[in-house]
Amino acid sequence: MAELIIGILALLYGLYTIYLRVSKNAKAWGKLERMKEVYGEKAGSAIHIISYTVVPIAIGIVGITAYCLGIKVF
Repeated sequence: MAELIIGILALLYGLYTIYLRVSKNAKAWGKLERMKEVYGEKAGSAIHIISYTVVPIAIGIVGITAYCLGIKVF
């Protein structure tokens, strides 16, 4: 059951970050500007998108799939 809960929460968080990116809510991205300063414009944005959008969505899909297949992850 933990797989399903964590999967749903992670998926919702990833989708929420997509919504924030589309709505261009710059106040929600406190760490993005610092990442751009440290890694450069393109690399900082890429790292931010991967870590705050792609990874949570992937974890969500894996968690929900694991629950549906009966695989215990936690």
